[in-house]
Amino acid sequence: MCLMVKCALCVHLIYSDIVQRSREELKAIRETNPGLKPTLAIIQVCLCIGLNVMQICLPRQCTEEEVSDEILRLNEDSRVYGIFLHLPQSFLSKSVRNAIKPQKDVDGIYFFCNTPLDAPLIGKMAVLVGVEGPLKATLQFLLQNNGMMVQTCQWSSKHLQKQMFVAVVICQHVVRSSRRWIQEQQYQPWRLHPLKLQPLSPVPSDIEISRAQTPKPISQLAQEVGLLPEELEAYGNTKAKVHLSLLNRLQHQPNGKYVLVAGITPTPLGEGKSTVTIGLVQALSAHLKLNSFACLRQPSQGPTFGVKGGAAGGGYAQVIPMEEFNLHLTGDIHAITAANNLVAAAIDARILHEATQSDKALYSRLVPSVNGVRCFSPIQMARLQRLGINKSDPSDLTPEEVRAFVRLDLDPEKVTWQRVIDTNDRFLRKITVGQANTEKGNARQTQFDIAVASEIMAILALTDGLADMRARLGRMVVGSSRNGQPITADDLGVTGALAVLMKDAIKPTLMQTLEGTPVFVHAGPFANIAHGNSSVLADKLALKLVGEEGFVVTEAGFGADIGMEKFFNIKCRTSGLKPDVVVLVATVRALKMHGGGPNVTAGVPLPKEYISENLQLVADGCSNLKKQIQIAHLFGVPVVVALNAFKTDTQAEIDLVCRIAEASGASAAVQCHHWSRGGRGSVELAQAVKKVASQKNYFQFLYNLQDSVVEKIRTIAQKVYGADDIELSPEAQAKIDYYNQQGFGALPICMAKTHLSLSHMPEKKGVPTGFILPIRDIRASIGAGFIYPLVGTMSTMPGLPTRPCFYDIDLDPVTEEIKGLF
Repeated sequence: MCLMVKCALCVHLIYSDIVQRSREELKAIRETNPGLKPTLAIIQVCLCIGLNVMQICLPRQCTEEEVSDEILRLNEDSRVYGIFLHLPQSFLSKSVRNAIKPQKDVDGIYFFCNTPLDAPLIGKMAVLVGVEGPLKATLQFLLQNNGMMVQTCQWSSKHLQKQMFVAVVICQHVVRSSRRWIQEQQYQPWRLHPLKLQPLSPVPSDIEISRAQTPKPISQLAQEVGLLPEELEAYGNTKAKVHLSLLNRLQHQPNGKYVLVAGITPTPLGEGKSTVTIGLVQALSAHLKLNSFACLRQPSQGPTFGVKGGAAGGGYAQVIPMEEFNLHLTGDIHAITAANNLVAAAIDARILHEATQSDKALYSRLVPSVNGVRCFSPIQMARLQRLGINKSDPSDLTPEEVRAFVRLDLDPEKVTWQRVIDTNDRFLRKITVGQANTEKGNARQTQFDIAVASEIMAILALTDGLADMRARLGRMVVGSSRNGQPITADDLGVTGALAVLMKDAIKPTLMQTLEGTPVFVHAGPFANIAHGNSSVLADKLALKLVGEEGFVVTEAGFGADIGMEKFFNIKCRTSGLKPDVVVLVATVRALKMHGGGPNVTAGVPLPKEYISENLQLVADGCSNLKKQIQIAHLFGVPVVVALNAFKTDTQAEIDLVCRIAEASGASAAVQCHHWSRGGRGSVELAQAVKKVASQKNYFQFLYNLQDSVVEKIRTIAQKVYGADDIELSPEAQAKIDYYNQQGFGALPICMAKTHLSLSHMPEKKGVPTGFILPIRDIRASIGAGFIYPLVGTMSTMPGLPTRPCFYDIDLDPVTEEIKGLF
């Protein structure tokens, strides 16, 4: 009896000490992590020892499968740190026991086998008091296996038989689980395993190169770059959506370096910004062993089947699988198309219903009685508040208030919202809708744009989260009423539905390069009528993941005068991010065209000027390169020139470009061979970017938002394009007055002009001077948050050429491989 009492007292003291220490540890954890609430899930029995306890009571007649399903659900619940089963013996089958994640198993063999014991145990005596059945056998085995002598005895109180031991185990395990969870939430160092690349000569086609490389499973890549399993939403084996919760998890993690890839004024010969972007990150990660992420726009399928081709890079600097990158990807553009066209359908339906119904009939249909109860929906309540009607009971509105509520009074001639489709189709540039008899004469002229020209695409690229996206969608102006008031998506009542359609599209898509380095693909707004950059969210996620010493490389559409200017003045202003360096891409043959070289025609051999050495053409064309360097310096950002080398370039031409670039203010100018060599061909560029990005820069915006609309336009025209001045049409001036009246005058400017020249004249290469920039019209994307002046005529729906790319595209019905895609 005396020995029994001593043993019991010893156990009690140990128990008390462990419980007290566990309480103190939990308290410390909560103090450093206020949002953390360690929760223990107990199935059927409630056991509370100072933790948050979740009790799950299953019915007596439940099946083993239902128990397993409940366990699997708790496994994935991030709020639960431990699972304790208190079930009849008949339910404790092997499948039920194995269903619990080992790290959440508080009373199973896994936990006991992995619980470290602090003191040496060999030769010590252990007394098991009041333990029976499988638990007794397990403990006896474990203790004997550690060199201990074991005795067992009965406890007189059945009620206390297991409670003390189980409580100790649970307490310790939940504390450890909480600490392990906190460690998992911290930034994880990368463990990237690059894919080996063996370039061939001559270089095969892009699709042959892509297929010759076996990509890593996307789950493996995600783990290598520090993503948690619950942050990944796989779409097959090679691409996955990444949840925005990552931003909360790594909110205190410093950002990495921010690199923008821009180019000289584009020519039909191409400059290769996407290829440089991918070659640079392959060099940084696979060869310099620095964390790096590429952030790219998703390409439209219009050019893929039309004339331009894809946007996955090329040669040995590609995103893979390139077929998936260039086609549907994860369906974001389809979601945008559906959302955009829902707005268009809502507009025409509302015009029809208002034209054919009385106020009373409209009101009864807009606010119907359901089971004898009439009530406003939340979005209708918001409209009432905007109208200054502070009533919540539909029966309380006066006839005048009812009329104000039900009548948007959209002017069909002033509807600015267009339908979209992700196909180049010139015959949709002007159409007539509403010609069927059922539309009762409410026909009107409208048009289709290509999907990536939708304002919803611009919103996706600029938003910083779901709440912000929903607010921006609601602010979209779709037209004007007959008395000149802007009509928004909120007024139509469609905002919530749009957010639902876009809830998955807001998540960036994770892919990889040929060398197994990570890429985010997200958003693809037009670079002429919109800002032409990938999403703010992709950049923010990547900047957290790469760590303080890592690099995020993103690309701006068209030349630096368009894509880079909008990146700085619109995207950086929205995101609050500051770039560290600009990589300015040029080619010898494109510079020759800017120097006065002859025009080129697709499918026709290049004139001899482009394949033979001509130093004079190169020197003259470098005027455009010099101008683009100066534009970057207007924003206080240093420049590294990347000369994308071709086999027809001579060393004298390459050296001349590099000398002129550095003399014009570039911090470095290097030739790149990533197309033929992969990342190894851009190591010199990566080293230059690393060096320049570490230097202090003085980033600044080009204008203040409080400047007048006219002054903001003039600043861009004169300082960026080199115009003498601007000329506003009467229509443009009237629009400025209207936007100022509506309170939109403080928005940034997104110039819509040709990308083929610094001027408004596409045939003017080099650096045109002495011109007046004509502003034909001005429009606004209020949801996206910018005003866009139209310089000349801008097409938002491309057409198909005589021989589109689709002539060469086919599918092998046996292997399911795509043929002819670049």
